[in-house]
Order: sequence, then C-alpha cells, then structure tokens
Amino acid sequence: MVTTTATRRLAAILAADVVGYSRLMGADEEGTHERFKGHLVELIDPKIREYHGRIVKTTGDGVLAEFASVVDAVRCAAEIQREMADRDPDLAEERRIRFRIGVNLGDVIVDGDDIYGDGVNIAARLQASAAPGNICISGTVRDHVGDRLPYAFEDMGEQSVKNIARPVRVYALHLGGHSRLADTTSSSPSSAAPRLSIVVLPFANLSNDPEQQYFADGITEDLTTDLSRLAGMLVISRNTAFTYRNKSTDTKQIGRDLGVRYVLEGSVRRSGNQIRINAQLIDAESDTHLWAERFDGDTSDLFALQDEVTRRIAIALDLELVGAEASRSSTHPDALDYILRGRAAFSKPPSRALRSEAVKLFERALALDQASVEAQGWLAIALAARVLDEMADSPSEDMVRAERLVERVLLVAPRNPCAHYARGHLLRTLGRPEEAIPQYETALAYNRNWVFAIFALGHCKFLAGSVEETIPLIEKAIRLSPRDPSIDIWYIQIGAVHLVQSRTDEAILWLEKARGTNPAAPLTHGYLTSAYALKGEMERAASALAEARRLSGDGTYSNIARLNAVRYFGVPKVHVLYEATYFAGLRKAGMREE
Repeated sequence: MVTTTATRRLAAILAADVVGYSRLMGADEEGTHERFKGHLVELIDPKIREYHGRIVKTTGDGVLAEFASVVDAVRCAAEIQREMADRDPDLAEERRIRFRIGVNLGDVIVDGDDIYGDGVNIAARLQASAAPGNICISGTVRDHVGDRLPYAFEDMGEQSVKNIARPVRVYALHLGGHSRLADTTSSSPSSAAPRLSIVVLPFANLSNDPEQQYFADGITEDLTTDLSRLAGMLVISRNTAFTYRNKSTDTKQIGRDLGVRYVLEGSVRRSGNQIRINAQLIDAESDTHLWAERFDGDTSDLFALQDEVTRRIAIALDLELVGAEASRSSTHPDALDYILRGRAAFSKPPSRALRSEAVKLFERALALDQASVEAQGWLAIALAARVLDEMADSPSEDMVRAERLVERVLLVAPRNPCAHYARGHLLRTLGRPEEAIPQYETALAYNRNWVFAIFALGHCKFLAGSVEETIPLIEKAIRLSPRDPSIDIWYIQIGAVHLVQSRTDEAILWLEKARGTNPAAPLTHGYLTSAYALKGEMERAASALAEARRLSGDGTYSNIARLNAVRYFGVPKVHVLYEATYFAGLRKAGMREE
C-alpha cells in the first residue's frame, strides 16, 4: 500500500521569470548569473518574506512563491517590479535583468516543500503573457483584490491557457495607475488619470424587451476587451464598470472616481428585426462630447453584428483618442507625448513632410526613453513606410535603421504587432510580398483591429498574385473604418483589382470614389486615364492624364518606361496583368513608350 503526504490548499501563487534569459547568458554567462543571484538575495527574497510569502523554488531564470493572502502577493509583485526598474542603472539596457510576473489564486497540491496543480500552471502562463517589467493577474485575483490596492488594471479579455480546459480572464497591472479607491479624493482627472485611459459604461437597453439586456452587455464586454488590446490603452475592468449600471452618470465624477480621462457610453434599441446602437465618447475633465456614432443592423446574425460594431467603435476610438491626446498641450512632453503626436501624423494621408514629421517625433520619443518598445516599433514603421511610399531622402539608411529596430523589439517583445507590421513593410519594399504576408498576419493576430495591417495584407495578396483574395480584405478595412483618413488609398486598390481583371466599369466606380475623397492623389488620375481609355472615353482619359502629370510633378506619368519603374507595377506576378490592361489603356490614351 502506497501512502502519500500530499495535501491540498488554496494559495496565491507568484511566478516570475527573467526576460530573454538565454540571450543574456549567451552574452555574459557569469555576470548574468551573479546579477540574478544578487536580485534574488537583495530584493526578491526579502520582499516575499516582508509580505508573508515563501519561495517554493528557484530555477536558473525564475522564482515560484506562494502567499496566504492574494493582496499581499499582488503588493509584493508590484514592489519587486518597481524596485527592479531602478536596479543596475549603469548597465546598458540590453544587459539589464527584467522580470515578467504572473499572479494567480487557486487550489494547489502540496507535497513536501513543493506545490503543483492548475493553480501553479496558470500563474506560469500569466507570467508568460506579461510585458517585460510588468505583471499579469488572473480574473480570480482581480475579483479578490477589488479596490484594496491603488493600481489600475487593464482587462485583456479571456485567453486560452495551455493544458487548461477553460479560458482564463487576464488583467495587466499598471504600476502607478489609479484604482477607484485611490482616486476618490482626487479633484482633477486630468492631472491624475493616465493618458489613453477609459471606462466603457454599461450600454443601456432602450428596447421594450428586457431580454435584450444580454446584447447590450455583450457590446460593453466586447468593447472593454477590444480597447484593452490597443497599445498603451488603460481600460477599467468590466466588474468595476458594471457597478454604474442604471445609475445617473456624472461624467466628471466618474472620471475622478476611476482615474480615467475618457468615458464611453451608449445604448441599444431593438425594434422588430432592426437594431440601432449609439455610442459617444466624452472627455471626463470637461464633460464635452468628442465623438459620436450610430450603427444600424438587423437581427439575422446577432453575434456577427455585435462583433462588427464593437470592432468599428474600437478602431474609431483608437484614432479619436490618439488625436485628442496628441492635441493636448504639454509644457514638459515625455516619450508618450511624442509617440501619440507621431501616430497622429502617421495616420494622416501620406506626404513627404508628414512622413518626415512622424519619424522625427518617434525619434524624440526614443531619445527620452531608449527602452520604449512602442517608440522603437513605431519608428521602425515610420522609416519603413517612408521608403515604401518613395518619400525617403536616404532609402538604404532608413531600411537599415528600421531592420535594426525591428530585431531589437522582437528580441524583448516578440508579440509586439508594430515590429511585425514594420517587418512586413520592409519585405514589401524589397519586392518580397509572399514573405511579408505572414508578418502582417502575425500583427493582426495580436491586434485584430489594425486596419492598416488588413489593407497591407490585402495589397500583398494582390502583389503575390492572389488577386481574388484582395478585395474582401480591403472591403473589410473599409467596413471597419469607413471614415479612415487613408480610405482613398483603399478605394484605389479595389479599383486597381477590377481594372487588371478587365472589369472596367467597376474600376471606374471605385476610382471616382477615390478621386472624390482625395482629388490631389496622382495615382487615382493615372488609373482613371487607363480605365477611361479602355472604355473608349478619350476626352476623359486625356483630362485624367493631364491631371496625373500636373499633380505628380516628377515626370512619373511622362512615359511608359518611367512609370514601369514604379515598384508595384514591376512585381512579376502582377506585371503581366498590368501590361494587358493598365499599360494598354495608357498607350491608348497616347502615353509614349519612352
């Protein structure tokens, strides 16, 4: 008969792991080992004991600890990360040790001094989900902590966890953030609230049928999740937001209570098989409306409608919030100020001046915070885009800088969508669209609402010869962001697909939409020249050609040979299509070969 000493108990589990341990050991094995031991002896072990926990075990690159109190476990994790940020200040950033920490509350099996079970496994998976220097906690931990700690918690939604049957709700803990309790006495949401901070209040059910409340709640929950995926966005958890259900809303007071700059509220009304959803964004400091939108749909597929509406609102809010924050005056701008200003410049229709401005703003951000993953990622994107759009003074220099930044970001933050998006741009610029496709797909896996990546993926499908896959992707981008500043480029792409597939009337329809949106784009007029000539409307073709030449100003539309040198037209898999349609139309319009 076999006996066992194993028992079970409820415990708060803290799992910590060194970021990039193999890289650090490869660069300096002895130094890394000694620094890790120093952090363990001087900081981590004393902090765990201070908060009444015990170290279960240490590995070469990590620590597992348990606590009787979940509040103590979270406090301990926060203190460790705060103090780690100030350790080894003289070391280069790439040599400094940084931890990811996960905290879970669950049932564990205790066998001697060791612990096992799903509670431990989930803590380890949460740790892997945390950004370097940050903390992820489970929904169970969040519920138990409540308002007891002065931290802000970002709802990252439900995530699948390896070897765990049910998804786990994950929250990112923001050090220096503000909880409802901490901000109750604050008098100014503007001064205390983190930038890009928002609460999604429960959407009101205005239907006569109380059964429709589930749909309104679904909109609220999905928006909370989608907004929390946006880089730098701090979103108040649904549990806290739902405490405001059916209460009169004083936006300024909510801003003070929750420590947020923005409030999103809305309503759902159903009549027969029609549903109308209203949403509005409010500045919590001034109680002014910044944005409002109405969405109509039918009930034939409620899940699809809910998904599309929440994604459209999340995309619109990303643009609105970045613009609002970029326009705020700051006497002492920090790295985030410059990142937001750079994103605002980058989102506008591209020009040489705007691309240059975006690069300079991201460079300023990086100068202020050399470890900023967002600054590095966005600078790489801006440099790659400047080359891709043929607006760079030194394309080769920009390409080298962008590639270095991408490698650096992927080393410390392999799930960063900016780095994958930038690498896609680099490959696209090099004429390797097939290799760029998985990079854009990866960026979308981490941020499904990035419409720029959706468009870029569609364009690469076109360049790779999968022309039939292009229009659905571009139409998806248009549907999700119907007022996007770049929408004329999306219209042009759909028009180009119709043109090379000899659907001239459809091509003209989309190209005229593009011209109506942005009459100053020479590319639109070039395509219209070909389309009208192929249709036999030579007067319109001649007018469009003259306008394309005037607007380009660089001789691009002077002859076929010059135009053939443009990157996109020479890609092998689409060149034959362009020759049979686009260039045939230009020749018919009178454009010379040389």
